[in-house]
This record gives sequence, C-alpha cells and structure tokens, in this order.
Amino acid sequence: MKRSLARPTLAAACLSALALSGCGIGSDDASPDDSDIRTTVMTCFEEEGIDARLEGEEGNEEIVVGDEPGAPRVRVFLTAGESEAAHFQGEGEGAEQIGATWLYVNEGSDDLLEQVENCLAEQ
Repeated sequence: MKRSLARPTLAAACLSALALSGCGIGSDDASPDDSDIRTTVMTCFEEEGIDARLEGEEGNEEIVVGDEPGAPRVRVFLTAGESEAAHFQGEGEGAEQIGATWLYVNEGSDDLLEQVENCLAEQ
C-alpha cells in the first residue's frame, strides 16, 4: 500500500471502531438496574401464587419466599456475569446461581423450589 493511502485508511478504520463502540455492541444480559430483574421475578411469583416479599436495606434487598423461619431467599444481581463473578470470588456459599440471581434454598419444599426456580429461569 502506498504511504499516501495508508493514513486515510487507518483514519477510517479508527473512526469505524469508535462509531461501533457506541452502538450497543456487547452483552445482551445487561440491564439498567437490578430492580428490573427483581420486578420480573416478583411478578412471576405473584402470578404463580408464591408468597414473597423484599427484605433488607434499600437498594440491597433480597426476596424472601414465604414466612417460615427457613424460607428460601433470592439475591438479585445486575447481570448473570456479575452473579457468576461473585461466585468465583467465593461469595454466595450455599447458593444456587440461576441467571442473574442466587437462590438460597434453605428449608423450602421441593414443590415450592421448583416453582421458584422456574420463575428465576425466566428472568
């Protein structure tokens, strides 16, 4: 390639890369915030007749399923990648990762856990 053609070609390639970086290329599982996932899960629980509530400090609530002392709990992350990364860092001992959530089964019945897992898999 001649030297005079190399600079415009390089400049065009750089501009193309910059333009593509702002076009939303990347992970499809990213959402603006975890309240979207939490809302989806809570809506599914309501539709399935599963008694659930938010518990904990605002912005870091967990979903508690039922009123029993050993009720299952769900922790919601922004993305499945964030959830997986936290597991790799040794967090979430005893939790089952389902997408962008962790399910702590505790003393939940098999029937209840099956319904909960189905809702979590839909998020």
